[in-house]
Amino acid sequence: MPEGHTIHRLSRDCADRLAGHPLDAASPQGKFTDGAALLDGAELTATEAHGKHLFLGFGPLGWVHVHLGLYGTFRFGAGTPPPPVGQVRLRLATRSDGLPEEALHYADLRGPTRCELLAEPEKQAIDDRLGPDPLRPASDPEAAWARVSRSRTSVAALLMDQKIVSGVGNVYRAEVLFRHGIDPYRPGRELQRSEWDAIWSDLVALMNEGVRRNRIDTVREEHTPEAMGRPPRVDDHGGEVYVYRRAGQPCLICGSPVSSAELAARNLFWCAGCQRR
Repeated sequence: MPEGHTIHRLSRDCADRLAGHPLDAASPQGKFTDGAALLDGAELTATEAHGKHLFLGFGPLGWVHVHLGLYGTFRFGAGTPPPPVGQVRLRLATRSDGLPEEALHYADLRGPTRCELLAEPEKQAIDDRLGPDPLRPASDPEAAWARVSRSRTSVAALLMDQKIVSGVGNVYRAEVLFRHGIDPYRPGRELQRSEWDAIWSDLVALMNEGVRRNRIDTVREEHTPEAMGRPPRVDDHGGEVYVYRRAGQPCLICGSPVSSAELAARNLFWCAGCQRR
Protein backbone atom coordinates (compact mmCIF):
# COMPACT_ATOMS: atom_id res chain seq x y z
CA MET A 1 0.00 0.00 0.00
CA PRO A 2 1.40 3.44 -0.86
CA GLU A 3 2.61 5.36 2.17
CA GLY A 4 1.88 8.97 2.96
CA HIS A 5 4.76 10.46 0.99
CA THR A 6 3.30 8.97 -2.22
CA ILE A 7 -0.10 10.55 -1.59
CA HIS A 8 1.40 13.95 -0.84
CA ARG A 9 3.44 13.67 -4.02
CA LEU A 10 0.25 12.83 -5.95
CA SER A 11 -1.47 15.85 -4.45
CA ARG A 12 1.35 18.09 -5.65
CA ASP A 13 1.48 16.47 -9.09
CA CYS A 14 -2.29 16.81 -9.57
CA ALA A 15 -2.08 20.51 -8.73
CA ASP A 16 0.89 21.07 -11.05
CA ARG A 17 -0.63 19.24 -14.01
CA LEU A 18 -4.38 19.65 -13.79
CA ALA A 19 -5.29 22.79 -11.84
CA GLY A 20 -6.33 26.05 -13.47
CA HIS A 21 -8.12 24.76 -16.59
CA PRO A 22 -11.48 23.11 -17.27
CA LEU A 23 -11.16 19.33 -17.18
CA ASP A 24 -12.81 16.55 -19.11
CA ALA A 25 -13.89 13.92 -16.61
CA ALA A 26 -14.96 10.38 -17.45
CA SER A 27 -15.21 6.95 -15.87
CA PRO A 28 -14.34 4.50 -18.67
CA GLN A 29 -14.83 1.60 -16.26
CA GLY A 30 -18.30 2.85 -15.41
CA LYS A 31 -18.02 2.70 -11.60
CA PHE A 32 -17.82 6.48 -11.15
CA THR A 33 -20.02 7.61 -14.02
CA ASP A 34 -22.36 9.86 -12.04
CA GLY A 35 -19.51 11.57 -10.23
CA ALA A 36 -17.52 12.08 -13.41
CA ALA A 37 -20.58 13.60 -15.13
CA LEU A 38 -20.83 16.21 -12.38
CA LEU A 39 -17.12 17.02 -12.62
CA ASP A 40 -16.98 17.24 -16.41
CA GLY A 41 -15.98 20.77 -17.42
CA ALA A 42 -15.12 21.86 -13.86
CA GLU A 43 -11.75 23.18 -12.67
CA LEU A 44 -9.56 21.58 -10.05
CA THR A 45 -9.28 24.29 -7.39
CA ALA A 46 -7.46 22.55 -4.54
CA THR A 47 -5.59 19.38 -3.67
CA GLU A 48 -4.90 17.96 -0.23
CA ALA A 49 -3.34 14.86 1.26
CA HIS A 50 -3.96 13.57 4.75
CA GLY A 51 -2.17 10.35 5.55
CA LYS A 52 -3.08 7.87 2.83
CA HIS A 53 -6.11 9.87 1.68
CA LEU A 54 -6.04 12.14 -1.38
CA PHE A 55 -8.62 14.91 -1.82
CA LEU A 56 -9.17 16.76 -5.10
CA GLY A 57 -11.26 19.90 -4.66
CA PHE A 58 -13.70 21.14 -7.28
CA GLY A 59 -15.11 24.21 -5.57
CA PRO A 60 -18.86 24.01 -4.84
CA LEU A 61 -19.04 20.52 -6.37
CA GLY A 62 -17.07 19.14 -3.43
CA TRP A 63 -14.07 16.85 -3.13
CA VAL A 64 -13.08 13.68 -4.91
CA HIS A 65 -11.83 11.39 -2.15
CA VAL A 66 -9.31 8.78 -3.29
CA HIS A 67 -7.80 5.99 -1.23
CA LEU A 68 -5.54 3.81 -3.36
CA GLY A 69 -5.59 0.81 -1.04
CA LEU A 70 -3.39 -2.12 -2.01
CA TYR A 71 -3.89 -2.06 -5.76
CA GLY A 72 -4.76 1.49 -6.77
CA THR A 73 -2.58 3.56 -9.09
CA PHE A 74 -2.71 7.14 -10.32
CA ARG A 75 -0.78 7.62 -13.57
CA PHE A 76 -0.11 10.86 -15.42
CA GLY A 77 0.45 11.56 -19.08
CA ALA A 78 1.08 14.59 -21.29
CA GLY A 79 -0.57 15.67 -24.51
CA THR A 80 -3.83 14.46 -25.95
CA PRO A 81 -4.86 11.39 -23.95
CA PRO A 82 -4.92 8.06 -25.80
CA PRO A 83 -7.84 5.64 -25.46
CA PRO A 84 -7.92 4.31 -21.89
CA VAL A 85 -6.26 0.98 -21.20
CA GLY A 86 -7.49 -1.31 -18.44
CA GLN A 87 -10.04 -0.57 -15.77
CA VAL A 88 -9.84 3.23 -15.47
CA ARG A 89 -12.11 4.36 -12.63
CA LEU A 90 -11.58 8.06 -13.32
CA ARG A 91 -9.83 9.97 -16.07
CA LEU A 92 -9.20 13.68 -15.68
CA ALA A 93 -7.81 15.48 -18.72
CA THR A 94 -7.10 19.11 -19.49
CA ARG A 95 -9.75 20.37 -21.92
CA SER A 96 -7.93 21.61 -25.01
CA ASP A 97 -9.90 24.86 -25.54
CA GLY A 98 -7.14 26.17 -27.80
CA LEU A 99 -4.29 25.23 -25.47
CA PRO A 100 -1.06 24.05 -27.12
CA GLU A 101 -0.37 20.32 -27.04
CA GLU A 102 2.43 20.76 -24.53
CA ALA A 103 0.00 22.31 -22.03
CA LEU A 104 -2.30 19.28 -22.00
CA HIS A 105 -2.15 16.67 -19.23
CA TYR A 106 -4.25 13.76 -18.08
CA ALA A 107 -4.41 11.39 -15.12
CA ASP A 108 -5.86 7.87 -14.94
CA LEU A 109 -6.98 6.34 -11.66
CA ARG A 110 -7.15 2.55 -11.57
CA GLY A 111 -8.12 0.09 -8.86
CA PRO A 112 -8.64 2.37 -5.85
CA THR A 113 -10.31 1.23 -2.68
CA ARG A 114 -12.21 4.54 -2.65
CA CYS A 115 -13.19 7.01 -5.33
CA GLU A 116 -16.15 9.11 -4.25
CA LEU A 117 -17.45 12.66 -4.47
CA LEU A 118 -17.89 14.18 -1.02
CA ALA A 119 -19.35 17.37 0.37
CA GLU A 120 -17.20 19.46 2.71
CA PRO A 121 -18.69 18.04 5.94
CA GLU A 122 -18.04 14.48 4.71
CA LYS A 123 -14.42 15.34 3.93
CA GLN A 124 -14.05 16.97 7.34
CA ALA A 125 -15.35 13.81 9.02
CA ILE A 126 -12.50 11.84 7.41
CA ASP A 127 -9.93 14.45 8.48
CA ASP A 128 -11.29 14.38 12.03
CA ARG A 129 -10.83 10.64 12.44
CA LEU A 130 -7.24 10.62 11.16
CA GLY A 131 -4.23 11.14 13.39
CA PRO A 132 -1.63 13.86 12.86
CA ASP A 133 0.31 13.53 9.61
CA PRO A 134 4.08 14.21 9.71
CA LEU A 135 3.78 15.80 6.27
CA ARG A 136 1.11 18.33 7.23
CA PRO A 137 2.83 21.36 8.79
CA ALA A 138 -0.10 22.10 11.10
CA SER A 139 -0.17 18.57 12.53
CA ASP A 140 0.34 18.40 16.28
CA PRO A 141 2.24 15.33 17.52
CA GLU A 142 0.87 15.95 21.03
CA ALA A 143 -2.40 14.25 20.09
CA ALA A 144 -0.52 11.13 19.02
CA TRP A 145 1.74 11.17 22.09
CA ALA A 146 -1.28 11.37 24.39
CA ARG A 147 -2.54 8.07 23.01
CA VAL A 148 0.83 6.36 22.58
CA SER A 149 1.98 7.16 26.11
CA ARG A 150 -1.10 5.52 27.67
CA SER A 151 -1.18 2.40 25.50
CA ARG A 152 -0.11 -1.15 26.29
CA THR A 153 -0.08 -1.86 22.55
CA SER A 154 3.31 -2.27 20.86
CA VAL A 155 4.82 0.86 19.37
CA ALA A 156 5.07 -0.96 16.03
CA ALA A 157 1.30 -1.45 15.95
CA LEU A 158 0.59 2.08 17.18
CA LEU A 159 2.63 3.66 14.38
CA MET A 160 0.51 1.80 11.81
CA ASP A 161 -2.79 2.90 13.38
CA GLN A 162 -3.98 5.71 11.10
CA LYS A 163 -6.15 7.11 13.89
CA ILE A 164 -2.96 7.75 15.88
CA VAL A 165 -0.42 8.70 13.21
CA SER A 166 -1.58 9.02 9.61
CA GLY A 167 0.55 8.27 6.58
CA VAL A 168 3.08 5.93 8.18
CA GLY A 169 3.14 2.50 6.56
CA ASN A 170 5.16 -0.67 6.87
CA VAL A 171 8.41 0.76 5.51
CA TYR A 172 8.58 3.95 7.55
CA ARG A 173 7.40 2.08 10.65
CA ALA A 174 10.21 -0.48 10.47
CA GLU A 175 12.88 2.01 9.49
CA VAL A 176 12.20 4.74 12.03
CA LEU A 177 12.16 2.24 14.90
CA PHE A 178 15.48 0.82 13.71
CA ARG A 179 17.03 4.27 13.37
CA HIS A 180 16.22 4.95 17.02
CA GLY A 181 17.10 1.51 18.39
CA ILE A 182 13.59 0.82 19.66
CA ASP A 183 12.29 -2.73 19.99
CA PRO A 184 9.09 -2.84 17.92
CA TYR A 185 7.31 -4.86 20.62
CA ARG A 186 7.89 -2.29 23.35
CA PRO A 187 4.52 -1.02 24.65
CA GLY A 188 3.77 2.58 23.82
CA ARG A 189 3.51 3.46 27.51
CA GLU A 190 7.19 2.48 27.98
CA LEU A 191 8.43 5.05 25.47
CA GLN A 192 10.15 8.09 26.88
CA ARG A 193 8.91 11.48 25.73
CA SER A 194 12.34 12.23 24.27
CA GLU A 195 12.14 9.02 22.22
CA TRP A 196 8.73 9.96 20.84
CA ASP A 197 9.93 13.46 19.95
CA ALA A 198 12.89 11.94 18.10
CA ILE A 199 10.64 9.49 16.23
CA TRP A 200 8.27 12.24 15.15
CA SER A 201 11.05 14.59 14.03
CA ASP A 202 12.66 11.78 12.06
CA LEU A 203 9.37 10.88 10.37
CA VAL A 204 8.91 14.51 9.33
CA ALA A 205 12.39 14.60 7.78
CA LEU A 206 12.29 11.14 6.16
CA MET A 207 8.81 11.50 4.71
CA ASN A 208 9.47 14.98 3.32
CA GLU A 209 12.54 13.56 1.64
CA GLY A 210 10.32 10.78 0.29
CA VAL A 211 8.04 13.37 -1.29
CA ARG A 212 11.01 15.15 -2.83
CA ARG A 213 12.67 12.02 -4.24
CA ASN A 214 9.46 10.03 -4.82
CA ARG A 215 10.94 6.99 -3.10
CA ILE A 216 11.89 5.88 0.41
CA ASP A 217 15.53 6.15 1.51
CA THR A 218 16.29 5.78 5.20
CA VAL A 219 19.99 4.93 5.57
CA ARG A 220 22.29 7.58 6.92
CA GLU A 221 25.12 8.90 4.78
CA GLU A 222 27.71 6.64 6.42
CA HIS A 223 25.67 3.53 5.55
CA THR A 224 25.03 4.17 1.85
CA PRO A 225 26.41 1.66 -0.68
CA GLU A 226 29.10 4.15 -1.67
CA ALA A 227 30.23 4.73 1.90
CA MET A 228 30.22 1.03 2.83
CA GLY A 229 31.48 -0.35 -0.47
CA ARG A 230 28.45 -2.65 -0.78
CA PRO A 231 26.11 -3.32 -3.70
CA PRO A 232 23.02 -1.10 -3.87
CA ARG A 233 19.71 -2.57 -2.82
CA VAL A 234 17.70 -4.23 -5.57
CA ASP A 235 14.00 -4.27 -4.73
CA ASP A 236 10.72 -3.36 -6.40
CA HIS A 237 10.16 -0.75 -3.69
CA GLY A 238 13.48 0.95 -4.45
CA GLY A 239 15.48 3.01 -1.99
CA GLU A 240 18.12 2.17 0.59
CA VAL A 241 16.78 0.80 3.88
CA TYR A 242 18.11 -0.85 7.03
CA VAL A 243 15.65 -3.68 7.74
CA TYR A 244 12.52 -3.52 5.56
CA ARG A 245 12.27 -6.69 3.43
CA ARG A 246 15.80 -7.69 4.46
CA ALA A 247 14.82 -10.69 6.61
CA GLY A 248 17.78 -13.03 7.16
CA GLN A 249 20.28 -10.59 5.66
CA PRO A 250 23.01 -9.13 7.90
CA CYS A 251 22.24 -5.86 9.64
CA LEU A 252 24.22 -3.03 8.05
CA ILE A 253 25.43 -1.93 11.49
CA CYS A 254 25.88 -4.96 13.76
CA GLY A 255 25.81 -7.88 11.31
CA SER A 256 23.01 -9.77 13.08
CA PRO A 257 20.45 -11.36 10.74
CA VAL A 258 17.41 -9.15 10.28
CA SER A 259 14.32 -10.62 11.95
CA SER A 260 10.80 -10.80 10.56
CA ALA A 261 7.42 -11.69 12.04
CA GLU A 262 3.76 -11.02 11.39
CA LEU A 263 2.16 -8.29 13.47
CA ALA A 264 -1.44 -7.21 12.93
CA ALA A 265 -1.52 -8.97 9.54
CA ARG A 266 1.56 -7.10 8.26
CA ASN A 267 5.18 -8.21 8.06
CA LEU A 268 7.39 -6.60 10.68
CA PHE A 269 11.16 -6.25 10.24
CA TRP A 270 13.74 -5.39 12.90
CA CYS A 271 17.26 -6.13 14.12
CA ALA A 272 17.35 -7.92 17.48
CA GLY A 273 20.95 -6.81 17.93
CA CYS A 274 20.34 -3.09 17.49
CA GLN A 275 16.78 -2.85 18.82
CA ARG A 276 16.88 -4.24 22.33
CA ARG A 277 14.23 -3.88 25.04
